[in-house]
Amino acid sequence: MTVFLCAKCGAELTPDLRRLAQVPDVSTHDKDRDSVTGLAPSTVPRGAYVIDREPWGAPFVTPEAQDADARAMGTRGSRGPLMPPGMTDMVPRGPQGSVIVHPEDVRGLRPAESLGIHHGCCGPLGTGGPNMACACGAFVATLAADCMGPHELRLHPLRVYAFPAGTPT
Repeated sequence: MTVFLCAKCGAELTPDLRRLAQVPDVSTHDKDRDSVTGLAPSTVPRGAYVIDREPWGAPFVTPEAQDADARAMGTRGSRGPLMPPGMTDMVPRGPQGSVIVHPEDVRGLRPAESLGIHHGCCGPLGTGGPNMACACGAFVATLAADCMGPHELRLHPLRVYAFPAGTPT
């Protein structure tokens, strides 16, 4: 079990979470969407987290600009964020090692005031970089919660840290 904390102020961001071995496959079929919000099921179930080893999120580059290692990893396909107009041919080159959690497992974060083009019809796309701030003001996570893309919260690997649950702070 692990708790995640803000690297700037040490605030506890999550309850005790158990680690999953791999990023789950999530259905984006209409039949699996929430009937009220239209959101796809969350990538990770409540009470769990997973570390995504592939690049995700901003900055984005054209496929030609990727280095050979990134091209060898392939592209995200359905696991990538929904891209805003004008960015649809770009691929993520953001940090590797982001921690995917269920959005309802993180408490005390506040959204960015403006998302610009990085907002879909129903919520943030997650393409503009970290869009959720800790109470101290540090942007520590990226929420992707538009009806057409993944539904997940990604803790930034350099702006949060993991702490074994039950260990005194």
